[in-house]
Amino acid sequence: MQHQFRHLPVKTTLSCLIACMSQTLYAENTATEVQKLAPIIVQATRTDREKLSTPASVYYLEQAQPENSLNVNLSETLKGVPGLQLNNRENYAQDLQISMRGFGARSSFGVRGVRLYVDGIPATMPDGQGQTSNIDLNSLDHIEVLGGGFSSLYGNSSGGTILTTTREGQGTDSIELGHSAGSQNKGQTKLVLQGGSENANEPSYMISSSYFDTDGFRDHSGAHKVLSNAKLTWDLEDGSKINWINNYVKIAADDPGGLTREQWQANPKQVATNVLLYNARKEIEQLQTGMTWNKPINDQHELYGMAYWGQRAVTQYQSIPRTAQSGVNHAGGVIDFDRHFYGADLRWTAKDILPNANLIAGIAVDTMTEDRKGYQNFSGNTLGVKGELRRDEDNRLWNLDPYLQASYAFLPDWTLDAGLRYSNVHFKSEDKFLSNGDNSGKTDYQKLLPSLALSWKILPELMAYASYAQGFETPTFTEMSYPANTAENRSLSLKAAESETYEVGLKSASEWGDVTVAAFQTRTKNDIVSAGSDNGRSTFRNADKTLREGVELSWNKNLWRDLTAQASYSYIDATFDADIPAIGTVPAITDGNYIPGIAKNQAFLSLGWKPDNGLHIGLDIRYSDKIYVNDLNSDTAPSYTVAGANVGYQWKMPDWSVNTFARVDNLFDKDYSGSVIVNESNSRFFEPAEGRNWSAGLSVTKEF
Repeated sequence: MQHQFRHLPVKTTLSCLIACMSQTLYAENTATEVQKLAPIIVQATRTDREKLSTPASVYYLEQAQPENSLNVNLSETLKGVPGLQLNNRENYAQDLQISMRGFGARSSFGVRGVRLYVDGIPATMPDGQGQTSNIDLNSLDHIEVLGGGFSSLYGNSSGGTILTTTREGQGTDSIELGHSAGSQNKGQTKLVLQGGSENANEPSYMISSSYFDTDGFRDHSGAHKVLSNAKLTWDLEDGSKINWINNYVKIAADDPGGLTREQWQANPKQVATNVLLYNARKEIEQLQTGMTWNKPINDQHELYGMAYWGQRAVTQYQSIPRTAQSGVNHAGGVIDFDRHFYGADLRWTAKDILPNANLIAGIAVDTMTEDRKGYQNFSGNTLGVKGELRRDEDNRLWNLDPYLQASYAFLPDWTLDAGLRYSNVHFKSEDKFLSNGDNSGKTDYQKLLPSLALSWKILPELMAYASYAQGFETPTFTEMSYPANTAENRSLSLKAAESETYEVGLKSASEWGDVTVAAFQTRTKNDIVSAGSDNGRSTFRNADKTLREGVELSWNKNLWRDLTAQASYSYIDATFDADIPAIGTVPAITDGNYIPGIAKNQAFLSLGWKPDNGLHIGLDIRYSDKIYVNDLNSDTAPSYTVAGANVGYQWKMPDWSVNTFARVDNLFDKDYSGSVIVNESNSRFFEPAEGRNWSAGLSVTKEF
């Protein structure tokens, strides 16, 4: 590697870790043999291998049972994954802010650069834009997080991959009723029905529905949300398995926007004047259905199929002043679109097709069609209403990605894994609002994405690996519509980002706990970065070269009986690796500046007493380093440390169970910015986090 890891003694860290692992394994061999838990099998790399033997940065998180939080946001349960930065904006109109190893940090709404899946079905569009709002935590079983270069197995926009899996119905039929409440008049009422199946032709089922509302921490940040999720599972007599998943979500949320530093320090709950004048808000309604099918042909061969369809409608009122919408090419202050998306994935898996060799071959197709309109957010002197039409276009994009994976154990303790995916994304836009010119056009992006990993099982409890992979990220339709240089064709000016990632890692599983360490370097050309955000409208441009280097550490262990501990640390040095010239009013970027929106250091520690019945209690502490708010690095959101604690009790009786919990977050009432709006043109970078807040809940389950 040409660049050394800056400000961190990487060699010393790795040497100490190897020494600790060696001591751990020596202690295990001389200690009394203890009962071992069944190994965790992960599906993130499609090889269905034990977590310890998977040559990639992959993490497995079981959904906490019994529950100890409101179960509304993914940030409540997806904690302690090194390299993953997950910020709650306190803004239900813009979703969570998620980045993995710095990919996706530019996003001012939704999720970019990180692919999301629910029960094997994409929650990310073909152009790389996704959302977490349809993930139902009340019926969630576990989450897998795949970081690093091997995420390119999933194609476009895969700086990381998050796969969530819903529980399957099992045992006798049961009904669960629950209600949780908290600060800011938060409240969630839920109903969960589930049951197993006695006959192969009858499905097991998991049906969950909830209603959530809140006044919001900040002014003008109230929201309500309806979420329903249903999963039917057939285990057929021929060994095949079918999952049918249906999901519906509807959200109406006010948008408080960001604050300047002065506004934040004066009153973190306030909002900018335009937010109230134009009543900034968003309405979302989405319906999705999909089916997965596994069919073992014999001991060696297996088929897998997935197909899905969905519809998403969004109406968003932005706080853009009417004076700013006078430009001939301005799309207005109201976004209104109706989107249909569908796709399929078919693959064949062959085990031991050659001695000690497995092969996977598949093809994935995804399509999105969109009727997008833009309107002025005023009519006459009335603000915050749908006015004159300023944009009208039909958008279509699709990808058709063939892929291959192979795994070959060429020596008893050595394995070579390889992947190859041809990712290609095709965009087409038909402009029907021609009074400002015809901006119709089409373009496509394509790249061959190889990945390679070599792993060595040093001992049964210790594995080392080294990997290389290429990644690929296209701009989203939204980003292509608003390039920084408006003199170019607005729909076609951005390039796709291309990256190369090198990674080395160690994994250990022993009586001293599960330990992982990974060190990586990622070089990217034409990285897609924010060029500014003005009253909710963001623009984007390409950075010539960027560099991300870092180290990730994690440890978890069952300390004693039902007492568990988890700790993680991540270091990410993300910088611009070349000067970027100014474009119009967008300033130049100096080589060596830090990429905004990325915390350089993060750490997490939790302790929990988690029995199957009785008292459960937990404590967690999270640290996040300062975050630069813009490319110029002129200001930062300061570092912070926050703590949370929970306590509850679960009673289990014949046919009945009752669970209660009480929780306090931001225990020491820290005043901090939970996320930032990168390159906000009015310096309203900061999205303040909620102060000390509480939640409590009660749920009752009856079996029949």
